[in-house]
Amino acid sequence: MTKLILFNKPYGVLCQFTDDRPTSGASPRPTLSDHIDLPGIYPAGRLDLDSEGLLLLTDDGALQARIADPRFKMRKAYLVQVEGEVGGTALTALRRGVRLKDGPTRPAEVERIPAPALWPRDPPVRFRKTVSDCWLQLTIAEGRNRQVRRMTAAVGHPTLRLVRWSIGDWTVDGVKPGEWREAPPSVRAGS
Repeated sequence: MTKLILFNKPYGVLCQFTDDRPTSGASPRPTLSDHIDLPGIYPAGRLDLDSEGLLLLTDDGALQARIADPRFKMRKAYLVQVEGEVGGTALTALRRGVRLKDGPTRPAEVERIPAPALWPRDPPVRFRKTVSDCWLQLTIAEGRNRQVRRMTAAVGHPTLRLVRWSIGDWTVDGVKPGEWREAPPSVRAGS
């Protein structure tokens, strides 16, 4: 029976089970093995060290590829705290797709949202009295390296906090940071 795990990855946790950084006196970074003790499961995709939220893990290689491979266009929704007040010009650019160093992105679905009721981040996002911020909900069907961060920076609004909320029909809602639960492994590609 296929296993699918929904894990709420905390900030600062590597998306792998071991820290392959050379141990030249530095203490090992937190990894998936600090939170998940299930043999034979592997991440279906990645989430940067400084990003939080939904990470899917499975023991099924075909399911893993279907979730992670961009050609299947699995939609991923993010809650993104950005620097500054995002206006119509920046939103339009994101909706059309922005040019990055590795080429143009596909159009994103994006809207400004009120600050979501999320768990506190450890460490907290640095607060600056003189610089405003706002929140976006941004959905993409690609998965380039640090793509959401690069997209918001390209329109003049660097990302301060990034939380992946959902992948396809799976969501992190109800899963506390550092915890996981098993979910049905059904997949619908553009969901």
